Amino acid sequence: MQRSVRKSGLVLERPASLSVAGPWRVKVQLAVRAARGVPRSVSALLAVAPPRSVTVTAEYHETLPLFNPQAGGWRKGLALNRLRAQECTTCHALDPASLRVCAGRGPGARAFAAGKDWEADLAWGTVGRLPEGGIGAAQPVFISYRYALLRLDTVVLTAAGKIVLRQGRPHNATPRPPRLLRGEIRLANIWVTSGLSRLTADQLFPVLEAALPEAAIPAARSAEQLLPETMKKLCAGGALRILAWGDSVTDGSYLPKPERDHWQAQFVRRLRQRFPRAVIELITEAWGGYNSSSYLAEPPGSIHNYREKVLGARPDLIVSEFVNDAGMTPEDTARQYGRLLADFQAIGAEWIILTPHYVRGDWMGLKREKHIDADPRPYVAALRKFARANRVALADAARRYGRLWRQGLPYSSLMMNNINHPNPSGMRIFADNLMALFP
Repeated sequence: MQRSVRKSGLVLERPASLSVAGPWRVKVQLAVRAARGVPRSVSALLAVAPPRSVTVTAEYHETLPLFNPQAGGWRKGLALNRLRAQECTTCHALDPASLRVCAGRGPGARAFAAGKDWEADLAWGTVGRLPEGGIGAAQPVFISYRYALLRLDTVVLTAAGKIVLRQGRPHNATPRPPRLLRGEIRLANIWVTSGLSRLTADQLFPVLEAALPEAAIPAARSAEQLLPETMKKLCAGGALRILAWGDSVTDGSYLPKPERDHWQAQFVRRLRQRFPRAVIELITEAWGGYNSSSYLAEPPGSIHNYREKVLGARPDLIVSEFVNDAGMTPEDTARQYGRLLADFQAIGAEWIILTPHYVRGDWMGLKREKHIDADPRPYVAALRKFARANRVALADAARRYGRLWRQGLPYSSLMMNNINHPNPSGMRIFADNLMALFP
């Protein structure tokens, strides 16, 4: 690793070393040298601000729904306004001891009793009334609480050769690290999560690699080998119809409109740049919250019937993305994807399988966001095995997501709903993997 600071002429000998030096202090050690100079050590002790706590007083809600203990945490009741991420709430943002539900505003307002009048999922920050409690179905409530925001701070080597800490802008779901100034190097990011009482090593994300090294990707066959008909059309300037098929991540309607840029749109745009003579048509068939089995089960005439909407589109190339298939066993994956392959071959379509991005750690059995290169999901291993055995093109997004920590990024900071909806930067990872197949 040799990254240089242009103004000072310093060159990094190796990635920065970070260690926790107190509840909210980080020690940074760095080996640098001047051009054609002798290496020397530089260190700094940096103070990190705790998560920013915000107090909300008497937030008004016209009614309070019944608490549903059987639902997912973000759906058990009313979502507190300031905890909302895209579609859901931010888990662990709420200070559990701060939650109060009252009949009115002010110090004299009657307080309703937790466990008697109302119940809450304190991890997800959702509140609902209890059937036999004192809150009526049409009764307004006023809810007070405290919550903390997420933040990505950056350790920077400045153009003058100093190590400094830049605080990121707090956000309730997808904080971004601060931008660098000209001539600076990002040494590390520090992941300040809500509910954090002190720093641990799991919050320290030194930048170990600037980008995904080619050596980290197992040798994969290219589009020339696995997608010969697609390549013929692209290189000859012919017409190519691409079908993007998937779930909510393919639908992408949750993305903010000013920057709504689905993975398939990014992919096709870059494909057109690489093959400017080709006439590429993009069709999207996506069903948020469902999986490939859902399509196969839909009857004729349904708006998501597999034979009508997928096979009936008569695509030349199908790119499938189903993070919602991740619960399938390896045996079911081999059987079902084998059926899909036979159907696609019958209509003369070629196929690229996208492996899914990483989702909430507790859904994947992950306890941290570092040292997670190996995807633990059996479904992902089954996709890789299926693609190798059947000569199907594989765009392995899961492998790149598993290495984001090496680039100083906790992958969850890309999830807009705090669960499994990648932001535009996360979408770009899919497009990167797809383009890696094309010479």
